[in-house]
Amino acid sequence: MKKVLIALDFDLTAQKVAEQGFLIAKAMNAEVILLHVITEPEYYSSTEHVTIMGFAGSEEPVPVKLDSVDELKKVAQKFLEKSRDFLGDKTIQILVKEGKLAETILTAVKDLQADLIVMGSHSRKRSFRKIMGSVTRKVLQLTSKPILIIPIKKDK
Repeated sequence: MKKVLIALDFDLTAQKVAEQGFLIAKAMNAEVILLHVITEPEYYSSTEHVTIMGFAGSEEPVPVKLDSVDELKKVAQKFLEKSRDFLGDKTIQILVKEGKLAETILTAVKDLQADLIVMGSHSRKRSFRKIMGSVTRKVLQLTSKPILIIPIKKDK
């Protein structure tokens, strides 16, 4: 395997997904690509705020109403740059795409000729739980590529 695509959402659990995917990729001497997909803007709105995960324990509150998809893309780019910095490997590629989550992940896999997909099983945030669980399921059903699914439930 030469390329590993790691799909990340904005949840705090993304750190675990990124770390585990990165360790697997490095063990295989594979190239790493971090991907975030911008989907419908209403998914990023809540009555409070969306927290953009800042690796190693820091969080940045992001305004409830992000003005545009372009603004969401800037936030996602910064998020992936912080993720790359946390992992400590400047050779990691970062990619922000816009579209339907599962379909966009699958298109990126095909376009980049990725050999392995790494995803979390779901997000802890209530508004994302249903979405991300169904995305992982859909990617699993539609791809012929191996998928590493990282369980991201809280330990009890």
